[in-house]
Parts: sequence; structure tokens; C-alpha cells
Amino acid sequence: MSDIKLILGDCLEEMKKIPDKSIDLVLTDPPYGLGFNYDNFEDTQENLKKLVDAFMPEVLRIGIVVAITPGVNNINLYPKPTWILPWIYRGGANYSSWGFNCWQPVLVYGKDPYLRDNLGCRSDVIEDNIPAEKNGHPCPKPISFIKKLIIRTSTRKTDKILDPFMGSGTTGVACKELSMDFIGIEISPEYFKIAEQRIKNTTPPLF
Repeated sequence: MSDIKLILGDCLEEMKKIPDKSIDLVLTDPPYGLGFNYDNFEDTQENLKKLVDAFMPEVLRIGIVVAITPGVNNINLYPKPTWILPWIYRGGANYSSWGFNCWQPVLVYGKDPYLRDNLGCRSDVIEDNIPAEKNGHPCPKPISFIKKLIIRTSTRKTDKILDPFMGSGTTGVACKELSMDFIGIEISPEYFKIAEQRIKNTTPPLF
């Protein structure tokens, strides 16, 4: 059974309480600065830049591996990553200035855990076409994609995973389905309730 801890609060303050390199994987999906109607964040590029500058030093301090889904247009707002994993979804749903957008970047920081643990090379491509379920959050990620991303960026069932922008709790749901430990931080009481209920209703594997 996984150990699940959910925190209602400001991740910028909560992460200061976490010791250096004590989280095996920080996996998160911050705001995109695209004007999404979030509960209590004005989703502008200016505010996103301030947020990135504030939270990135903390996640890099506490995380052994860090994986962030920033959106294509925001890559340059972040520190240079160790690598970029492409999330491919065939038949793209979004339109860009260069046609249909069929991929999203995942910025990763730290050593590839498979190479680190002498488990050999893996592809750096993650393919997933399953859409996200509607759950009351303006920009949820698909559970199937998050599970694949966890499996690609973590090699041990005992790894502790943190999502400082928990939102509707998709990473927590994926961790519970994978029987992995999870810490989620969310500043919005509305989204926290959604995440809490979704994770509570998730049935862990029987084995």
C-alpha cells in the first residue's frame, strides 16, 4: 500500500520544510500562462515567470529527479534541463503556428534513473493518446500519461514522489494505482477537495 500525504497550502512555503534531496521524484504540471481560469491564480505570462523563478530552486534542491510539463511555449522560462522527453499524442488536438501540435515537452533534471541504477537504456519518447477526464480542474493531465511518465522517471516502488502543484490530484491517483508513496501540495481549497476525493476513491492494486 502506498503512503499518501496531501497538504493544503502554498508549495513555496511547504517545500522549505523538506530536506535537500529527500524526494526521489518531483513530478508536476505548473500553470501555463495561457489565461486558464484557475481558482486563485491569475494565469498570465508575467505571473508564470515569477512563479517559475520562485519554485524551481526549491524543486531542484529537494528532488533527486525532477520532471515538469511546462507547455511548448514556456520551455525558455525554465532553467536548462538535463534533457527533454517528448510526450507524443498522434492526431494532435491543439493548433499551433506550425500546424497541429502533436507533442508536449517534459523537462527533466537529474540522472536518468535507469542508467543511474544500471538498468540499461530506455526510449526518451512517451506516447499516449488517451484524453484527460473532466473533473472540475481547467487543465488536468491524463492518468495514463502520468503513469507512463512515473514509470519512465522512477525505477523503484519505494520512491517518494512529490507534486507541488497537485491540482485535481492526477499524479496522486497514478501513484496510488502504482502503489507508490505520494506527497501532494495544493493551494486551492476547491482543487484540494477534488484531489482528495479522487485519490480516496482510487482502488490500489491487489498485489
